[in-house]
Amino acid sequence: MNASAFNRKKSIESGFTLVEIAIVLVIIGLLLGGILKGQEMITQAKIKNVVNDFNGITVAITSYQDRYRFLPGDDKGATARWTIQNPASGDGNGVIAGNYNATTAGATPVAGEESNLFWQHLRIAGFVPGATTGAGTGTQPPNAAGGMIGVQNTVAPGVGLGFTGLTICSANIPDKVASAVDIQMDDGNSQTGQVRAQLGGSNPDLGTTAATNYVETGVNQYLVCKMF
Repeated sequence: MNASAFNRKKSIESGFTLVEIAIVLVIIGLLLGGILKGQEMITQAKIKNVVNDFNGITVAITSYQDRYRFLPGDDKGATARWTIQNPASGDGNGVIAGNYNATTAGATPVAGEESNLFWQHLRIAGFVPGATTGAGTGTQPPNAAGGMIGVQNTVAPGVGLGFTGLTICSANIPDKVASAVDIQMDDGNSQTGQVRAQLGGSNPDLGTTAATNYVETGVNQYLVCKMF
């Protein structure tokens, strides 16, 4: 056997040294740590985005009221004010009619679809981004989890998670994100306070009963709502 073949055989038989194995384990550890850290950063970003959505919509509603003296969507002066965009007007009764997850019946919202007119009026006024004419002007924007953001009036105690009045809802929120949002914005309890939640993904209807508590299973989704 020549020297070259002998060296190859010796290399194969010797396998990996302890140093080489240690290096491999360190690299694997770094990769796993990076993946886990990356996932946590994504979760933190979603929490921040959901909180910002609630705060931003609250500011937009208040600013619209200060400027026009009506709630967006319920604004009965919208048609006369914006002749180029020509949106439908609300009835001006101080209540935004329709469900948070209502969809527009036509290319643009029509009178009576005030929860869709809400977004159209805010977009035309420049308080939220989006199209101001044609299809999609009243479409609810998505949140960081791909769910729908919308508004709904609960006019009787106990009807919408115990709220009475204008409610901002964000759907399909992952359990860990929902819990953190409630802790950061309110009392961390899904049944009490200004932020409440119910179980359910796929933009569920706003129900009457809040979830007993937040359970972080990794698969639970919540409809998280905040009283305006």
